[in-house]
Amino acid sequence: MTDVADKSLFLCSCNGTQPLDADALGRALALPEAPAVRTMLCHRELGDFTDGARGDVLVACTQEAHLFNGAAERAGHVRTIRFVNVRENGGWSSDARAATPKIAALIAAAALPEPDPVPVVTYRSGGQVLVAGPAAEALRWARALDGHAAVTVLVTSRDDGVELPATRDFATHAGALTRVAGWLGAFDVEWRVDNPIDLDACTRCNACIRACPEHAIGFDYQIDLDACRDHRACVAACGEVGAIDFEREKTTRSARFDAVVDLQRVPSLRGFDTPQGYFAPGDDVAAQARTLVEVASLAGEFEKPRYFAYKASICAHSRSQVEGCSACIDVCSTRAIRADGDHVVVEPHLCMGCGGCATVCPSGAMRYAYPSMPDLARRVRTLVDTYTAAGGRDPVILLHAAQGAASIAQAARHRRGLPSAVIPVEVHHVASVGLDLWLAALASGASRIAVLAGPDLAPSYREAIEAQMRFGETIANALGYQGEHFRLVDTDPARFDDALWRWAPPLAPRVTATFAVDADKRTTLAMAIEHLARHAPTPQTHIPLPGGAPFGAIEVAASACTMCLACVGACPVGALADGQDTLELRFIESRCVQCGICEATCPEHAITLRPGLCLEPSAKALRVLNAARVAACTRCGKALGAAKLIDDMVARLATHSMFATPEALARLRMCADCRVIDQFAATAR
Repeated sequence: MTDVADKSLFLCSCNGTQPLDADALGRALALPEAPAVRTMLCHRELGDFTDGARGDVLVACTQEAHLFNGAAERAGHVRTIRFVNVRENGGWSSDARAATPKIAALIAAAALPEPDPVPVVTYRSGGQVLVAGPAAEALRWARALDGHAAVTVLVTSRDDGVELPATRDFATHAGALTRVAGWLGAFDVEWRVDNPIDLDACTRCNACIRACPEHAIGFDYQIDLDACRDHRACVAACGEVGAIDFEREKTTRSARFDAVVDLQRVPSLRGFDTPQGYFAPGDDVAAQARTLVEVASLAGEFEKPRYFAYKASICAHSRSQVEGCSACIDVCSTRAIRADGDHVVVEPHLCMGCGGCATVCPSGAMRYAYPSMPDLARRVRTLVDTYTAAGGRDPVILLHAAQGAASIAQAARHRRGLPSAVIPVEVHHVASVGLDLWLAALASGASRIAVLAGPDLAPSYREAIEAQMRFGETIANALGYQGEHFRLVDTDPARFDDALWRWAPPLAPRVTATFAVDADKRTTLAMAIEHLARHAPTPQTHIPLPGGAPFGAIEVAASACTMCLACVGACPVGALADGQDTLELRFIESRCVQCGICEATCPEHAITLRPGLCLEPSAKALRVLNAARVAACTRCGKALGAAKLIDDMVARLATHSMFATPEALARLRMCADCRVIDQFAATAR
């Protein structure tokens, strides 16, 4: 609350359309006095803003941010200025008179310090643009961009009647686009040349057109191979220019470009998220216009946040070429993540900041950094605490991306708006927030957590969010918190309104947690679950979970296990350990992420995964899964290994010709030194 008190706060009822209770807001925000509520701050009361804006300023209006920024700059007394949308998010609602706690919460969260800065990823573009597509469209785009970018055209299909420009204002090629890979400033493009005339070498002298008796060559300077009769008159006419070569094999050419405009009917790159600098506007006229504007401004240096942080040491992707978890690779819609030996590598230039990798990562090796989880959790905690302190009940945290703000605004302008208990929280991407924040929010006083998903949400992210919600709901309901705590809300108006207005509050913890969310995912999950379990209406010791859950145990078939302990070396998170002075296989259940590497590594197939959540203290302690008698060297008594392993080896080799005699077979039960001694002793005899 002190953060708000230290700022110049400006409230406006927007011409009386919002019922703002100044006295209640003043008390909720712990202000020394009730704040003034203007009615037309952006018009007749703009002078009040200019005169009163000092130091750090907080304006409860986003529509006129441009106006207030200009006024603050002219006034010269403003150090920082922030804006918070209380109108569409709270004041414009059929439930507006009960929205004071939410409006106070939104203002308090807007006053929080800015999150710590994150490293940046840099793109450098020289404005070299490839326009690829059918002749007519590609040439039209090239003419529009000429002068604004260094354009190269790749004609991917002929159009009858299309002529190349009379002047060579831009490079022109013809062929089939075979590969596009890279990002803004570094696209590697390959195309297959499949016409005898090389447009790059052609001088457009028209000698070939005049020489061709079948008129198979047009002013696009490409040969219609169906009409051509192979008389080669065009080759002779071309002469020393050498642009026509019927003997040329279908060769591949390549070049690097800063941006690619792909006008093909079927784009080379498909998917929900394509690399920055790659455009495939299709037939959408508005998308084409936006693309033209954006491509024309792409020369220069650009930055974006490095959205992720990766800790390879706890990555459960693979060990010794045995694959375990590939959740981050599977969920990434930009194909920015690929396997790299036992770990994964993320190409930061391809990463769009969806954060789905961090959400599905069971070990926390992949973390979202924009903002960090502690920063986002601090924001959610501030919202919930302020809302509750102001008398609000059963708060709902509505996580949405920037596109979701438009759906919220439409609901406020044309329909019922948001219920007073629904508090919007904007994130860069809704897939970046998962089970750790949701359970922490539930433990910290949130009644429900909703995620706003529009049609632009990739199916892989939707599936990941739904799976995480199933895990969370299973845990909450098993502990006696009956009802629906997590919901994926569609932006479709009818579904949007129904999902938020008809959502009955479920049971939630009566005691609010005080722990601080940690950057380590497993630590946060452990603290949140421990709090929920401690205050559970129906305490549990073990909760079964669906397959794919990041919690669980393993079962070891003692009759099959030879205690080779290959699983111990393979475990990426230290959930498995051997005995210090005994031949034992030990296990710490709280560390297990159910990656399956141990199961895949075991040569005897003695390990089975068992997803579930153990809530007993023993889950954090070492327990013995299997133990074996140690076999000793029959000559010197030195420990050799598991007796079962030695017995199995002897049984398997008993029929081998090298161990045909009892003496040779007996040496298998000796240590390496004693085998040599016994062998020499036998030879001497």
